[in-house]
Amino acid sequence: MTAAALLCAATVLAASGPVSADPRGRPVAEPEPRTPATPKTLEEVHKEVERLYHQAAVATDAYNLAEEKADKQSAEIVRLAKDLEKGRKKLSSLKQRAGAAARAQYRGGGMPPQAQLMLSDDPQQFMESAGRLRQGQKATKGLMGELTRTQEDLESYAKSATAQWKKLEKNRKKKATAKKRIKERIAAAEKLEEKLAKDERKRLREMEEAAQLEAQTAWLDSGILKEIDGRATAAGKKAIEYATGQIGKPYVWGAEGPDSFDCSGLTSQAWVAGGRVIPRTSQEQWKQLPRIDIKDMRPGDLIIYQKDASHVGLYIGEGAMVHAPRPGRDVTMAGAGSMPILGVVRPDK
Repeated sequence: MTAAALLCAATVLAASGPVSADPRGRPVAEPEPRTPATPKTLEEVHKEVERLYHQAAVATDAYNLAEEKADKQSAEIVRLAKDLEKGRKKLSSLKQRAGAAARAQYRGGGMPPQAQLMLSDDPQQFMESAGRLRQGQKATKGLMGELTRTQEDLESYAKSATAQWKKLEKNRKKKATAKKRIKERIAAAEKLEEKLAKDERKRLREMEEAAQLEAQTAWLDSGILKEIDGRATAAGKKAIEYATGQIGKPYVWGAEGPDSFDCSGLTSQAWVAGGRVIPRTSQEQWKQLPRIDIKDMRPGDLIIYQKDASHVGLYIGEGAMVHAPRPGRDVTMAGAGSMPILGVVRPDK
């Protein structure tokens, strides 16, 4: 063997890592230790993708809640601005009336009305003037009181508007932070999926569906459907009709229709169609809406998923629900037990 050949052989062996011998004495390359740059198994990729999309869902809920609060605060600031404008006009009018009264007194010689009254020799004039004086005093007192109240109202409106503005700015910052987190998590998940070969992406989707099927089967095997026999209300039927009508539309975080939805955007708009205004986010739906035992669930109810209430679907009966799953997926029907159920809430209780 030439020196060049020996050098090549040594290079190959060195590149393949440490070696040991098999039972027959033949060299066997030792497995290299796992490093962050080493490609993960498909199972690990699946778990990581699910984790990233879950974090994106939590951040989406935070974004939607901040947006909802910001919208309310903006509306409140507009209302307060209108009240301020009305108050200013009222104050201006009251000041004009007070000025007119002061000028009238000046034209009367500057003598207080009480003194002018006492100097009158005509009893009839005295009685009439006394009546007018009492009325004038009452009107003046009322005018000054109204001026004071109006000024106090203006100060209160201004303070409230300032407080609402501070809250608005705070929620705008929360929105920006949540938006950044959403984009980062979705981008990381998509990057992981993009690295997979076509057949691996197919297997990843199959793994996702298999996990959901396994969870749904276990849920059904518990016999739960034998207990669930509630019927949808008229409002619930309208909500179901709306939700099922959106099947096939894409999931977009922060969206509430008409062309795309996130999970709580779909359920909140479905119930708007059902004649009820409910909280915008899945976490607030869980906090604010009446909770129902799963066995008492009826079509139209909302199923809240995950321990942190980060996902929601609308139950349509027969063990199925409609939901907007996650980025890269469309609004679809799925098994009601295909994900960990936190609980059930009822918008029209």
